[in-house]
Amino acid sequence: MVTQKVKKVVIVGGGTAGWMAAASISKLLGKDLEISLIESDEIGTVGVGEATIPTMITLHQLLGINEREFVAAVQGTFKLGISFENWKNVGEDYIHSFGFTGKDCWAAGFQHFWLKGKERGISADFGDYCAELQAAKQNKFAVLQRNALNYAYHMDASLYAKFLRNIAEQNRALRIEGKIVEVSTCNDSGDITHVTLASGQKIEGDLFIDCSGFIGLLIEKTLHTGYDDWSHWLPCDSAVAVQTKSVGEPIPYTRSIARDAGWQWRIPLQSRVGNGMVFCSKYLSDDEATKILLSHVEGETVTEPRVIKFRTGQRRKHWNKNCIALGLASGFIEPLESTSIHMVQRGIVRLLQMFPFDGVREPDVEEFNTQMKEEFEFIRDFIVLHYHVTERDDTKFWRHCQKMAIPESLQHRINLFKQTGRIFQKAGDVFAENSWTQVMLGQGLMPEQYHPIVNMMSDDELSAFLETIKGNVDKLVDQLPSHQAFISNYCKAEAM
Repeated sequence: MVTQKVKKVVIVGGGTAGWMAAASISKLLGKDLEISLIESDEIGTVGVGEATIPTMITLHQLLGINEREFVAAVQGTFKLGISFENWKNVGEDYIHSFGFTGKDCWAAGFQHFWLKGKERGISADFGDYCAELQAAKQNKFAVLQRNALNYAYHMDASLYAKFLRNIAEQNRALRIEGKIVEVSTCNDSGDITHVTLASGQKIEGDLFIDCSGFIGLLIEKTLHTGYDDWSHWLPCDSAVAVQTKSVGEPIPYTRSIARDAGWQWRIPLQSRVGNGMVFCSKYLSDDEATKILLSHVEGETVTEPRVIKFRTGQRRKHWNKNCIALGLASGFIEPLESTSIHMVQRGIVRLLQMFPFDGVREPDVEEFNTQMKEEFEFIRDFIVLHYHVTERDDTKFWRHCQKMAIPESLQHRINLFKQTGRIFQKAGDVFAENSWTQVMLGQGLMPEQYHPIVNMMSDDELSAFLETIKGNVDKLVDQLPSHQAFISNYCKAEAM
């Protein structure tokens, strides 16, 4: 394989994905690289991804980002989990929180101890043993020493892109304004050689990063990589988004409210609230979905509702030739568990680990694609779980979700948990045992048995074990300030 040293990196598209890539590569690897980012003011970004998961904190530490400055700059608030309302059944809800519930032992997760306690009538609700969940319910939050609480952020995605752009430009990344009208490839290798702007300017590169959104200008339109469509497992194909004025103090969790043919999100920022509805066009028209969303938002709207069309799935290759796709260009899984920005970050970190300084080599490409593919599939299975394991049969949409075929990998996890109470985190799966347990229990899946190691404890010992955990959770949460009080003291943003 002919390899060409990589000295010029060209990022096509801005937004969160583009500027995350530019900031990360320029700051962490950029000493001997020429990094350009091309974006056009004429082309808007989707820009509705406002909720994150705790992995973002790791990237920020690598980039040396000051948390107070970041949260204030993006009008941010803190997130301890997601409240799922009407998912198991209309009128029922549960919280999928970050962090840990209870205490595990070497042979069995905490759910086994809880299950025996439930059978004996000595267990409280599963969520009573999780500090993050109880803090969320009581609208409390603080950044504590030794990472006592696991958390993520709610933020304005466009302000985040602006924040990252400053980091990138401080590290010599160059922004080029313009609209790409042509992408040229090498006749021999098929690699991308340069792009041409409407102005006639040609921009050459050794490595190209496609952050052009759903259109996949490089990865698909130019390289014809192909796409694995998952809409038979995830039937929602549309979203409508709108912003509203805040009507109260921000809560430290995202709300996900199931509707008749999809679900509604509510994400509180310091300056406003992000709202939207993900829905299936087979059961709802755009106008009907917009009407339903607007009838359920709180506060005056500050933007016009915007409809976004999508197709769930992923590219057959995330890295093809000398092009790496990130963000919506690489694939899309609906934002039910706030994983979009996480997947951009995972792609960037993997690229940094396998960066082709001496030229693109096939083993790196294969390894990158294998890891990205598997992680997309883990997230896909976790999202399908929410739809499929439900007691709802009140609409055609939910009856379809109950009866639809699901991936074998997910069916195995469901069978394992139902019959044994066991969950094993797969290598590369961002969702740990506690996440799968919370959602499975929350959706109404109750294991048929618990691990016999729990029987090593007497009922009195089990009761004391459970009470101690709950007491420690209550003690920690009692000491926390309100979410709003913490924000006001720690990272208050300027009024917009």
